[in-house]
Amino acid sequence: MGVGKKERALPRFELFAKIMQKKKAKISFFVLLGIILLGIIGPWVAPHDPTATYYEAFMQGPSKQFWLGTDAIGRDILSRLLYGTRVTLTVAVMASAMTFVAGTLIGVTSAYIGGVLDNILMRIMDILLALPGIVLALAIVAALGPSQENAMIAIGISSVPGFSILVRGAALSIKSSGYLEASRSIGSSNWWIILNQMIPNISNVLIVYTTMFICSAILGTSALGFIGLGAQPPTPEWGTMLNEGKDYLREAWWLATFPGIAITVVVFTVYLLGDALRDIFDPKA
Repeated sequence: MGVGKKERALPRFELFAKIMQKKKAKISFFVLLGIILLGIIGPWVAPHDPTATYYEAFMQGPSKQFWLGTDAIGRDILSRLLYGTRVTLTVAVMASAMTFVAGTLIGVTSAYIGGVLDNILMRIMDILLALPGIVLALAIVAALGPSQENAMIAIGISSVPGFSILVRGAALSIKSSGYLEASRSIGSSNWWIILNQMIPNISNVLIVYTTMFICSAILGTSALGFIGLGAQPPTPEWGTMLNEGKDYLREAWWLATFPGIAITVVVFTVYLLGDALRDIFDPKA
């Protein structure tokens, strides 16, 4: 049991200290923290109501009154972006949490139990992986109906196959460890070993994988919103805003440009943080 404790994840304060030591990790961490903060306080700092129509300012370019301009029906782009930060991040984080829970349990259980159960679970995951994630998400949303909640469920479920296979590979690497054998020899139940031995000892890998899957969830959320299967109007959401601006790229470039920049910045920041965490947890580093 003592061996297991030594191999567990970095303590939270040690992890934070290591993030602060790496420039890439530190910058991406604070940028992401700022974006999350914007998502929390966005509704209070937005200069206008995101659904209010200003009839005298249809498709008005960036100005003192409307810093990022207005859309085709006179709504403030900046206010909609700030509100949309919360919507997009909420859907992406909740979908990633769903993927994390289901994918971790499937992957670790499959690796630990092995045999017939492992074959059945992995063949099911392989069948689901035969479909691209966005296609599987589209099928789920089509069955459930377009909405913000259903988009979250669809993205979460469509990411489970890939996540569970990655987790299974990490779990197999510690399946024969001495502390697991010691736990089995004293009569510990399989579920106790899975929850208290295997999952904590691959938590470093889980953190990196989850960070990477958040990027996919943000892109998936925006993609479903872009084709009208995510959050429904008038709810401000970055993918929906892109869809609304795609027909006015020449006349009103700001309609699609600013939501596109927001999606790019968030995805790039999360990816950089995940890449930095991978370097921190790499035993060869």
